[in-house]
Amino acid sequence: MLTILLQAAAPGGGMSQFLLIGAIFIVFYFFIMRPQQKKAKDQRKFRDELKRGMQVVTIGGLHGRILSIDEDAVWLEIDKGIKLKFDKVAIARESASKVAATTETVNS
Repeated sequence: MLTILLQAAAPGGGMSQFLLIGAIFIVFYFFIMRPQQKKAKDQRKFRDELKRGMQVVTIGGLHGRILSIDEDAVWLEIDKGIKLKFDKVAIARESASKVAATTETVNS
């Protein structure tokens, strides 16, 4: 009989476990989910603002200049006479060499 009483849960223990699980969910949301949503929103905004002539880098690391933009595709000129078609979602960022050249001309 004594062992059964010793195994019984302490009163109020369920509430503290519930609060702990809630705190874990809040931390998970603010440190994992929210930053990913912000990054996806920024990436979507960048893709919507693509313009002809921009120097960009694809998710595969290919550098090129935008020739034309369709509804969901982008034509890139990789080298003189070499044109490739990519989905818009394959464009990762603006080329760092283009950004660096712009800042060098501003600083000069």
